[in-house]
Amino acid sequence: MKRRTLISGILASAVALTGCAMGGKPAQPAAPTLAGSASPATGEITVWSWDVAATALKRLGAAYQKSHPGTTINVVDVGYDNAYDKISVGLQAGTGLPDLLTLETERLPGYLENFPNGFVDLSSRIDPTKVDPSKLAAATGAKGAIMAMPWDSGTMALYLRTDYLKQAGIDATSLTTWDAFAKAAEQVKAKTGKTAFDTDLSTGALFLELLQQQGTGIFDANGKVALDSDKAVAALTLLQGLQSKGLINNTKGWDARVSAAKAGKSAFSPNAVWWSGTLKSEAPELKGKWAVQPLPVFNQGDATTSNNGGSNLAVPAQAKNPVLAADFAAYALLDVDNQNEMMAKEGLFPSYLPALASPVYSEPDPYFGGQAAMRVFADLTSKIPAVSYTGDYAKASEIVANATVDAILNGKDAKAALHDAAATIAKQTNRELA
Repeated sequence: MKRRTLISGILASAVALTGCAMGGKPAQPAAPTLAGSASPATGEITVWSWDVAATALKRLGAAYQKSHPGTTINVVDVGYDNAYDKISVGLQAGTGLPDLLTLETERLPGYLENFPNGFVDLSSRIDPTKVDPSKLAAATGAKGAIMAMPWDSGTMALYLRTDYLKQAGIDATSLTTWDAFAKAAEQVKAKTGKTAFDTDLSTGALFLELLQQQGTGIFDANGKVALDSDKAVAALTLLQGLQSKGLINNTKGWDARVSAAKAGKSAFSPNAVWWSGTLKSEAPELKGKWAVQPLPVFNQGDATTSNNGGSNLAVPAQAKNPVLAADFAAYALLDVDNQNEMMAKEGLFPSYLPALASPVYSEPDPYFGGQAAMRVFADLTSKIPAVSYTGDYAKASEIVANATVDAILNGKDAKAALHDAAATIAKQTNRELA
């Protein structure tokens, strides 16, 4: 599912409840595994999800029931606003959760760290070579077991307005590095008056996406705070430079960002695959004026993509029918036809790599001037770098957001801002500095 922005306060409140649960949750047995059985799964399960994801699961649930007699799939749209509070309380209490639930990628590692025995080991149901590696990393517990099934990916690329680039005399194929991009952005602004891109700088989201593109994040693979790095300085310095030259349209919130895109305020948008659906629904009049291509890089060898959004299905250890829950999750997420149907009907871009080999992703898209835009994202998905989130990601990302504002909007030295933020994160989370 799409992540409109990194809302640090909301993210922190839900996972903070999870963190508080560490001291008060009852002792749990080892994480259960799925017992092998030659008999087909039967019985009834309840599934929690929300928005278009719930819509997709309701449709697939009905289809599953028809092809699997003796099963009942009850999908409940619990609403996004209260979902994580309910999940946190249920994990703490050891009761009250359904058989299957939706968890966003950024939140999943926090639950796995704080409740290592709170979910069923799904390793036996998943071929790790067939899913988005960045999602697989987030779904893997401390002992190497796969604790959730990756669902959809927020594969990123560079959206660009072909009419603006033509007016400015820019060859899109030259935009292979962020240095080249910055120079082109100045030229576009001089010739057209348009900024480089629209983003809400207060969230820190784009900075974190630029970190992931370079294969790093707030934490390293050992859970140490890795924010004070040359790669982080490069990402923050890029954004500082663009802002200082008036090349960023700093929008406040989702609605402002959509309005800016519709009004054509900027020539580019480093964004996720789901942004294409937003453009088509909110700005149909811009049909034929957009194209997509891989992200520019900081250094040769860097990935040409990153991630923004995505979710998983997990089976709580307290599930009454874990076998049926896992079987239905595999039916929905590890099936080419079902994944592609969710892409076509709900815009959920598959994390399941075999689905992305389908010819449907190579079809010309009139909105993108006849370009096979989805093929760009499909080919990039297997290359998304994996990063470590940890159970302290919510708290840390809020500190990072404040640091990026200090540097980009208030002029604080980038290295100093990151050094101070890293020290604050280490102190507040009791983690070591990398």
